[in-house]
Amino acid sequence: MPGFEIFGDEERTEVGHVLDTGVLFRYGFDDLRDGVWKARTFEAEFSKRLGAAYCHLCSSGTAALGIAMAACGIGAGDEVIVPTFTFIATIEGVLQAGAVPVFADIDETLCLDPESVRSRITGRTRAVVPVHMCGSMARIDELASLCAESGLRLIEDTAQAVGASFRGQSLGTFGDMGCYSFDPVKTITCGEGGAVVTDDEDLYHRAEQYADHGHDHVGSDRGAEGHPILGTNHRISELGAAVGLAQLRKLDWILETQRKNKDRLREAFASCGEVTFREIPDPEGDSATFLSVFAPDEDTARAWTRALADAHVPGCFYWYENNWHYPRGWEHLKAMRTPGLSPVTLLDPPPDFSAMDIERSDRIMSRTISMLVKLSWTDAELGDLQDRIRKALEG
Repeated sequence: MPGFEIFGDEERTEVGHVLDTGVLFRYGFDDLRDGVWKARTFEAEFSKRLGAAYCHLCSSGTAALGIAMAACGIGAGDEVIVPTFTFIATIEGVLQAGAVPVFADIDETLCLDPESVRSRITGRTRAVVPVHMCGSMARIDELASLCAESGLRLIEDTAQAVGASFRGQSLGTFGDMGCYSFDPVKTITCGEGGAVVTDDEDLYHRAEQYADHGHDHVGSDRGAEGHPILGTNHRISELGAAVGLAQLRKLDWILETQRKNKDRLREAFASCGEVTFREIPDPEGDSATFLSVFAPDEDTARAWTRALADAHVPGCFYWYENNWHYPRGWEHLKAMRTPGLSPVTLLDPPPDFSAMDIERSDRIMSRTISMLVKLSWTDAELGDLQDRIRKALEG
């Protein structure tokens, strides 16, 4: 991780096909494009790779979340349960639907704790959004059962775990809809891009309509298409889809390389007796984009983070102080600093995001360090990294 480490002739060839036609728009211009449909091809190959019936490619992972919310009918005043540890886009997707994000705690998987989710369900809850963080899976079987039992939509945020699986089933395919990101630092990239997948034909059509101003995409004359619903513009270009298509075809190699490199890092961290490792419900399905470890306490985690930085060990994240992925740093959310009036502020009472009860999550995240797993490391570089990690933790 990430895919930009391995740009090559494959991406150039796919982009060249698009430029040769002169059609960069994903819809229409049938006579000019000479059969070149990169977004459609990506969707077909991604659906097959995941075992999903339908896929719609869009402009970003954030757009994918908004599309899934709209397709599932999530709207004003609805409550959506989300984890404390996630990228802020998960929260933005809920707020942009006019819904209220309700935070549930994580457990040692670094993903949603099903029992915490159960405790947050109210009469206004409409959906649960587990986020498969840092390449590995939530307890998705338990969460799927809980949502089925409670009559809730399950929308998987799989932005950080493309290619990962649980007991042989692809993450993103357990719920009503799965969302993916292909931004510059994801496992595979379109530069900017995302996707939603589903096995429900009605949800799929609402998604592809909503993402394109409500167009029904019936027939071959775009100007004559119907508009069953209002929508917005979350389209991807053929250029982005072309890059992503080449990357998608490398996914198996990417996963194999990440898993091999992660094993080497794990060996080094395991040499320190105080290190424990993140719980992974199905280690065989881990996409291995990160190695996450626990220190015995917050002070030790901070000391290790400093020692690793001093030893020039790259890509180590102490999420507890990170302003993108954990609520401690989300001052703009706590104060609801939005450009205009947000629908959730009109509720009576409005949600107070400055008073979240996330003590259990704090106890876990304050001890957590994650290390990015790169694709481009040589065997010699990995050996050197192992030495530096061991020396840093010994010190």
